[in-house]
Amino acid sequence: MPAADFRRRILLTGFDPFDQDAVNPSWEVARALDGEAVGEGAVVQALRLPCVFGEAAVRLDEALGQAPAPALVVALGLAGGRSEISPERVAINVDDARIPDNAGRQPVDAAVVEGGPAAYFSTLPIKAIVRALREHGVPAAVSNTAGTFVCNHLFYALMHRLATRPALAGTRGGFVHLPALPAQAAQRPGLPSMALATQVEGVRLLLRTALDVQGSDLRESGGALH
Repeated sequence: MPAADFRRRILLTGFDPFDQDAVNPSWEVARALDGEAVGEGAVVQALRLPCVFGEAAVRLDEALGQAPAPALVVALGLAGGRSEISPERVAINVDDARIPDNAGRQPVDAAVVEGGPAAYFSTLPIKAIVRALREHGVPAAVSNTAGTFVCNHLFYALMHRLATRPALAGTRGGFVHLPALPAQAAQRPGLPSMALATQVEGVRLLLRTALDVQGSDLRESGGALH
């Protein structure tokens, strides 16, 4: 969608398939919502990112540099093994890859941003999002770790840019992990999954909630014992 067509821009990113999967729900959801109006005068711009350390952040930079600055940036990723849509609380400044990315890169104990803070918190209303999804029958939970693979890499890179670039001072953002799709679970019996239509509706509601909740997030438990 050309930048001139934007009203309020919501940048919604998803990843290429990785680790032998033929599909990635993060991109399937993002492209299903591309061009959709959400809330009052906000339009979704979907962006497909490579599952590659460094390159994902470069592609993100290109989209962030378009005018007008997005009101909201939500990055999506796959968390195989989870059964709920999971807004992430915190991004940490470390790349520590258990498997290679799609370019064969496998950093170990490397900083996402040299000299950057140890961590950034999401600026999405993650608890309000979880409540809204649950009230609409969509399984959801706050997650307190985005891992140390390309998802966390992108999450940290995004929040660092939002925190340090004056042109993005009014932009809120964060990362959300999605479950596998049923087609992926069919290849790996026992893997939790969620239908694409449910994921699309959940992310649609997530975006609407993020736009509507402008003040403080809900103050209710979203913690974990481990």
